Amino acid sequence: MAEPIVKPVISALVALVLVSSSLAASEVVPFIVAHKKASLGRLKAGAERVSVTVDIYNRGTSSAYDVSLADNSWPSDVFAIVSGNTSRTWERIDSGGLVSHSFELEVKEKGMFAGAPAVITFRIPTKAALQEAYSTPILPLNILADRPPQQKIDWAKRLLAQYGSLVSVISSVVLFVYLISTPSKSSATKGSKKRR
Repeated sequence: MAEPIVKPVISALVALVLVSSSLAASEVVPFIVAHKKASLGRLKAGAERVSVTVDIYNRGTSSAYDVSLADNSWPSDVFAIVSGNTSRTWERIDSGGLVSHSFELEVKEKGMFAGAPAVITFRIPTKAALQEAYSTPILPLNILADRPPQQKIDWAKRLLAQYGSLVSVISSVVLFVYLISTPSKSSATKGSKKRR
């Protein structure tokens, strides 16, 4: 007699667990993912600039509101802001949305630099506290490092690409002519023995 009651109770419990897990999985929240990248650009000897871009994606199922970006990892004694700002705000980023922010810095001091992640804060309507997310950090930058001038490298690459096969043919012919015109060591020693 206990069996007919147990089966419906177990079935009801299983159904309740499935429904509650599906409701928890379908919670409507934003999910912020941010990617920070930096690249060096040499202006002239002793002058270099860093271009920084932070891309912010909302991979969640609802909008993020009052989104704020702050990238305070650039010390003012090493970098000077040339264009843009290291912070920015957006009213909202919708689900599946992307926003980008860029700025440019001039380098004042030589050395290795590893920047920290940028901080993104945003608001969710269902929670009172601000939420925080962090961007990816950048790879270490070797600022004002001694590098060969890029123009000379580009010129050599273009020359090799354009005349590479011709250069290899000419160098082969020159090598062949040199080998033919230069007496070998064994024939030079035979000639010196005949003269004696």
